[in-house]
Amino acid sequence: MEHRITAVSEIKDETEKITAGREPEEAQMKEGQTKGYQIEEDRPEKAPPEKAHPEIVWPEITQPEKTQEEEAEENLQQGVHNYSAAEEYVWPKDEKVLKKLEWFQDQKLALMIHWGPYSQLGIVESWALSDADAHWSRTGIDWEVSAREFKEQYFGLNKTFNPVRFEPEQWADIAKEAGIRYLIFTTKHHDGFCMWDTQFSDYKITGEDCPYHSNKHADICGHLFEAFRKKGIGIAAYFSKADWHIDSYWAKGHPRGDYMWRGPSYDPKEHPQLWEQFVTFTQNQIRELASRYGKLDIMWFDAGWVCKQTGQDIRLGEVIDEIRSWQPGMLCADRTIGGPYENYITPEQCVPEEPLGVPWESCITLGTSFSFAYEDTYKSPRELIHLLTDIVAKGGNLAINVGPQPDGRLPKGAVASLKGMGAWLRVFGEAIYGTRVCPPYKKDNIAFTRKGDIVYAIELFDETALIPEEVFLPYEGKVRKVTMLDTDEEIIFTCKPGGIMIKAAGCDNAAVPIARVYKLQA
Repeated sequence: MEHRITAVSEIKDETEKITAGREPEEAQMKEGQTKGYQIEEDRPEKAPPEKAHPEIVWPEITQPEKTQEEEAEENLQQGVHNYSAAEEYVWPKDEKVLKKLEWFQDQKLALMIHWGPYSQLGIVESWALSDADAHWSRTGIDWEVSAREFKEQYFGLNKTFNPVRFEPEQWADIAKEAGIRYLIFTTKHHDGFCMWDTQFSDYKITGEDCPYHSNKHADICGHLFEAFRKKGIGIAAYFSKADWHIDSYWAKGHPRGDYMWRGPSYDPKEHPQLWEQFVTFTQNQIRELASRYGKLDIMWFDAGWVCKQTGQDIRLGEVIDEIRSWQPGMLCADRTIGGPYENYITPEQCVPEEPLGVPWESCITLGTSFSFAYEDTYKSPRELIHLLTDIVAKGGNLAINVGPQPDGRLPKGAVASLKGMGAWLRVFGEAIYGTRVCPPYKKDNIAFTRKGDIVYAIELFDETALIPEEVFLPYEGKVRKVTMLDTDEEIIFTCKPGGIMIKAAGCDNAAVPIARVYKLQA
């Protein structure tokens, strides 16, 4: 697929090819937030009818009160979350958290991994369990069974999940070679299956009914986190605040019956004791991850519909404050919720058009799906570098997601793309890691980053582009010297209105580079 330099439109092009049953195609945003590149175009709201006769007193229309489902649906479409408005961001007051945010903004590149028993079927993670989401999440599933039987079969996937080719050290080696700086791993998705040896649920990778439980690497989170730490890679624990397996969330005996949605099967206000059981269970699991599995740089919380605003308050803040007493400065990404525990914003499958002015991270799939999909296609190294550059120029981080195979290996196509990305970063990473935004950020195919007094101009090329000998860099700051980042060759330049014209180094047009990087010194 051809990469468009002027925008990250290839995200839209590629996701339009998503087949049924994979990660969905929409990424709507909250009203008032910065517009971004989205998987589907924004549809403008209809303007209210004009009041042609101002003397008429128009009746005020009262909107009906929203249900829990409608409240949650506003924040999430077909499994893809909105992201919070930058204008509503709350800067932390804890100096250690602020320091950690500086670390976070230096890293730029994360490897995100969605993995669980669902990988055996190559279907979207968890979502097919929700009857209210069946219209998009169960397409492509050819089981001629009832919804109840389907859910029973899905929940039974733990009995056949046996990733005997999982080698955590090999994953860490691949990540290191790819230039990854921190890992985001799904300790538990919405389906409730735990990829660690939790003491609070039997639905786990170390459970006796899971054939992998006797493997030396059975406590997957523990081995994976340790392997990545040894490579100097930071650790973020993804955790779903929803749990569709535990009987204190999807409880039986309520009017909803077997028809489930993404929220609880009951109204927490009407059953406070049952809800409190769920809160205790959830807080215990969060504490367990933060107390038994070494240093966590970030806890990354999904299922944004589980929040105080929807009546599903798990009192996350109190447990995070407690954890920070022994994990000082740990970041908390309570995504889409806003407030003091959403320490950075998380656009999903999209890239903002402009810098947000606050810490942020786009989570985007390397292939077409967050979970493993058979015969998936993956973004090329060129596409990845162009995507990363666009994000970094706007002050964000890229969390590139890979879904491992059910046998425990990372797909070969994904590994090849990651290694190709890493090869470029080994030469030009100085212009990416540890940088901050620099106006004009990105114009056409030129992106800018800054590190102290040094400005980097990154010239991006489509694979069919012709390589110019003269390049105009629209940077209006003072420039004393220009060199090529990879060769340190000094480049002749001339000051022009609105920027500088440089005489670029020669290039063989038969082998179009991913990008050229110029180092501008004041």
